[in-house]
Amino acid sequence: MFMSKIFSVIKSANPTRPVVNRLFSTDVPSTEKPVYDKLFKKLEIEVKGNDPAVLKSYGIFSTTAASHLGITVGRNVAPNKPNFYRWTVLKSAHVHKKHRVQYEMRTHFRYLDFFRLTQSTADTFLEYLQRNLPEGVAMKVTKVEIQRLPESICVPPS
Repeated sequence: MFMSKIFSVIKSANPTRPVVNRLFSTDVPSTEKPVYDKLFKKLEIEVKGNDPAVLKSYGIFSTTAASHLGITVGRNVAPNKPNFYRWTVLKSAHVHKKHRVQYEMRTHFRYLDFFRLTQSTADTFLEYLQRNLPEGVAMKVTKVEIQRLPESICVPPS
């Protein structure tokens, strides 16, 4: 249907006049201001998991990926002690209070810092890190954005 309308417009045009297609509009200059990337001073990543060896290898992986992208790498450290969660439960449901079982869950942490990123670089980098996140590992990201000083604080040039 649409193609037949285009051909009918072209066929009906006078051969001595140039063909003007009425279906397309002319370019209008845009009045929108360009949108700039946000700048981040620091990207803090906290990684939690049950196995410290997995977290260590993931820390090495993420710093290697950052160095390939030209991102400045800060700390890649793990605290000395993990968080312990212990539960003590009776073995039987109603009797034998002396017979208990203890369950323990350890959560290890690793902290990674990356400095001076644009928003597009940070989004690409974080998407890559999240896609390659090992199983059983959680990630928490904190972004520290660089902003302009408000006009009320800025000193006018004299």
